[in-house]
Amino acid sequence: MKVDSSKLDRAFNPRCVAVVGDSKQTDFEWLRGQLEFTGKLYSVQVNPDTIEAIEALGVQNYKSLLDIPEPVDLAIVAVSRNIAPRVLEDCIKKDVAAAHFFTAGFSETGTEEGEELERQLKKSVEDANFHLIGPNCMGIFNPKLGIRQSPDQYTGVPGLVGFISQSGAIALTFSLEAHLQGLDINKSVSSGNGIALDVSDFLDYFGGDPEVKAIGMYMEGVNNGRKFFETLRRVARLKPVVIWKGGRSDDGDRAIASHTGALAVSRTVWDTMVRQCGAVTVTDTEPLIDTLKALLYLPPVRSDRVAVAGGSGGQSVAITDALADAGFRVPPLSQESYTELASFFNVVGGSYRNPIDTAGPVRRDMKRILEIVERDTNIDNLALVCSTKPGRQMMPQQLQGSLDLAQHIKDRTSKPLMAFVFLFTPDAPREKREIIARYQELGIPAFPSIERGVRALKNAFDYHQLHDSR
Repeated sequence: MKVDSSKLDRAFNPRCVAVVGDSKQTDFEWLRGQLEFTGKLYSVQVNPDTIEAIEALGVQNYKSLLDIPEPVDLAIVAVSRNIAPRVLEDCIKKDVAAAHFFTAGFSETGTEEGEELERQLKKSVEDANFHLIGPNCMGIFNPKLGIRQSPDQYTGVPGLVGFISQSGAIALTFSLEAHLQGLDINKSVSSGNGIALDVSDFLDYFGGDPEVKAIGMYMEGVNNGRKFFETLRRVARLKPVVIWKGGRSDDGDRAIASHTGALAVSRTVWDTMVRQCGAVTVTDTEPLIDTLKALLYLPPVRSDRVAVAGGSGGQSVAITDALADAGFRVPPLSQESYTELASFFNVVGGSYRNPIDTAGPVRRDMKRILEIVERDTNIDNLALVCSTKPGRQMMPQQLQGSLDLAQHIKDRTSKPLMAFVFLFTPDAPREKREIIARYQELGIPAFPSIERGVRALKNAFDYHQLHDSR
């Protein structure tokens, strides 16, 4: 189909939304998800009992989409699959900019009835060049405007990431987990079966969206490989694209066929093509989040020389080993730096050989130490450790001191600066998320484990090496 970007603009930034077919059985999940929408929200429902409950939510109901007295930018359709073709015809007659069909039960079922119903939908959208998202998907998430895929999602926080997913569940869980780690969505879409608008169309749209600074994707396969890779090559020249490919095994391929009906692709072929296009491949939610953080918040990572500072001896050794395993170096500092450090550094309880172990009384000189390390000519990347002793919580004044120090160094340098957050308390996962979010408010990517931070740095390094060579 011919994609009209102005209609996608209306769908992703709607002023008027209509929810068609929401019901008591689902506790009005779609209507409740849009109650914080900043524009005009309508319902379309014919059941008198249901209408009364809908209006109790404060939502005006009409018995037909055609009766809504203003243009509709986005229709969210949650009807049974047998009614879906009829609702689609009303969307076309109403000239709705785009419709998201949550309705499932089509080709992904592998049944003749499901495939026939999908053919009917596909013919209607092709004849009308109608912009249909799905079916069998969770649709659009725009937190700034309060358009949500679930009432569980946040609103009012416009982030930097555009996210495209062929899985509705992953679209939802990614947005929630990324938010907890200080990475927020600008716009997200779950594409489902993609019978009209597919992942390539959304990739192209996000590539041209100035509010989207990096793009994450969860994909299971493509129906038009040439279109996808041509689009990816073009968009990856404009902004970072990180792709998690599902279906890395024969069993995974079968799962894909029954999930969205997408065609699976050989993993080796896929990775090669994605890299040739200039994008990054990952294998799960965590590396997807971490790599996006590194690419968004770090300056270009173009060298393998890293300084590690702020941790205990054991932590420093573990980070150094992980960096070495990933191909990075933790080199000695310059003689000039050692001479300056030796003038005040108390080696009792610490070491300044890189990694710089600053446990004990040495911590009072951290600002001066890091200023020396930051300007050292042997160092191109900085990794700070934020930690407490086992069993101890991070005290507010300690955290604020760490954040102030990190901000001070960030303001002084153009070198990539990242943080590792280590806590060892029963409530450590929640505390880590809060601390990580605080670092990222400063534009410093922070990571809850050595492995995750090093992998993100490596992906960022590989990304910039690839683009510098093109």
